Amino acid sequence: MEKKKQADLPVTSLLVAVRNEANYIKNCISSLQSQTYPQDKLEVIILDGGSTDGTDQIVQSLIKGHPNFKFFDNPKIIQSAAWNFGLDICSGDIISIVSGHVTFAPDYVSKAVDTLQRTGSDMVGGTIRAVSETRVGQAIALAMSHPFGVGGARHRYTDREEETDSVFMGFSRRSVYEKIGGYDEELVRNQDDEFSYRLSKTGGRIICNPEIVSYYHSRSTIKSLWQQYYQYGFYKVRVLQKHPGQMRPRQFVPLAFVLGLILTVLFSLITSWGWIVLAGMVGIYTLANLTASFLIARREGWRYFWLLPLAFATIHLAYGLGFLVGLFKFWNRWKR
Repeated sequence: MEKKKQADLPVTSLLVAVRNEANYIKNCISSLQSQTYPQDKLEVIILDGGSTDGTDQIVQSLIKGHPNFKFFDNPKIIQSAAWNFGLDICSGDIISIVSGHVTFAPDYVSKAVDTLQRTGSDMVGGTIRAVSETRVGQAIALAMSHPFGVGGARHRYTDREEETDSVFMGFSRRSVYEKIGGYDEELVRNQDDEFSYRLSKTGGRIICNPEIVSYYHSRSTIKSLWQQYYQYGFYKVRVLQKHPGQMRPRQFVPLAFVLGLILTVLFSLITSWGWIVLAGMVGIYTLANLTASFLIARREGWRYFWLLPLAFATIHLAYGLGFLVGLFKFWNRWKR
């Protein structure tokens, strides 16, 4: 009976986009090789975007003796191009995108395939469980997993199965890609969000199941966190221009905050009341930031208390500034 059940399982392809992931790729590949999903039903395609830290050599040594693991170069470098190439060459009936920055629970694929078949939805995925080996990175991970840091993006922290507007590394049937196409190669960031917007626009259902467990290794420095969220904000402008009806109010809050700071600073230079407004805005934000940081530190450990406010502020300011710069950069693309 068990053999018959395994024989009925669909072939599932995982498209792993990597570039300079030498610190994380071994755990990523090892966790995929340890999946409880039958290996003869699992295809893993690793696509390397010109790594310069030896990631490609590490991958090729790890996948020797594993015929279901395949390695290809991605000359276009970016993730969306890697995933599109993978879509063209993979053989799976179910397909998922994967980041090389992630480690997976043994039943990750099994849970995802079961959820997709059980719910009849168009895409499924798990929550983002951010982890790190350093104290700064751990504070960043906590900030990225809290509503104050990421707003109402429930796929980042929900503890129950529910319908959401996006998921982390979604699983979909091949027919979904045949219907709405692949990933937008104009986008360096937010490619998966843009795909989810198109899917929702056609009436597709997206289910987040926290039992689909993976661990995302968050950025370990404030500088790298700033760069990440600046790009998120910057390229979110193109998503807005292409899918204005799918944007959520929470996605404009960092922009409004940054604009408010800039305007109140300017007003404070020419009016006597500008400093009062600026102080009030900064004071309210600081109070909210410290309150969220206090509540997290009380639960997770006081060693994070002075790092969390910095992580939260970096996420909000970098995203908001990136969004603002993107509005100027892409001002003439609204009709494209």
